[in-house]
Order: sequence, then structure tokens, then C-alpha cells
Amino acid sequence: MEPHVYWMFILALPVACIAWTVTKEEVFKEIREYCVNKSKTCRYIFERKFFYLFTCEYCFSHYVTVLVLFISKYTLLYPDWRGYFIAGFSIVWIANVYMSIYNLIRIDLKKEKLQAQKEEEKLKNGDLSP
Repeated sequence: MEPHVYWMFILALPVACIAWTVTKEEVFKEIREYCVNKSKTCRYIFERKFFYLFTCEYCFSHYVTVLVLFISKYTLLYPDWRGYFIAGFSIVWIANVYMSIYNLIRIDLKKEKLQAQKEEEKLKNGDLSP
């Protein structure tokens, strides 16, 4: 693969990180809850959709990608607007693959933690059966 293709995978990392953090993590919980409320209660559809994009990692990743492309001036296949267009959707897709993998890992870790807690409870209660 050519070096510019590698950059696509690298640039998708901060896009995924930012999009996930804003839309899923505890640090932005209050802002996200406000946006969720506004996305359901605003009078105009434009307002509802505007606030919704801060609650959906897929939607938000498009806007983060635009920012990353603006900062990096990265293009894919073509040096003009077509290159930005292709790069943008490619980065969004890869970033969302990264976020899906991360989500699966988190689910597995939570599942293991719950199983370990159940085992600890059994040991505390004196239940030695398997």
C-alpha cells in the first residue's frame, strides 16, 4: 500500500477517539443529555437534527472528519475536492470500524467483570458449587 493509504488509517484514529468520547463517555454526559433532550423537544426539525448529531457517534464522526481534513489537508486518490470527498468518507468508515471494535471489547470486559463479581459473591456466601 502507498503511504497516503496508511495515513487514512492513522487519521481515522483521532476521529474515532473524539467522536466516541463526545458521544459516549462520562466526561460529556451532561452536555450529551442536554443534546438528547433538545433533539426530542425542539420545535423545528433543523434544531432537533443539529442537537442529535452530538449524540450519535456515526453522525458526529462526519463533522470531526471534516475538521481533521481541514487541519491535515489530506486527500485520497485525487489532489482536489474529489480527493477530500473520497478521503472523508473513507476516514469516517474506518473510524466507525474502530469504534465498533472498541465497543465489542468494552462489552467483553464488562461481561468478564460481571462474571467475576458473581464468583466473588458465591465465595462470600460460602457457595462452593460450580
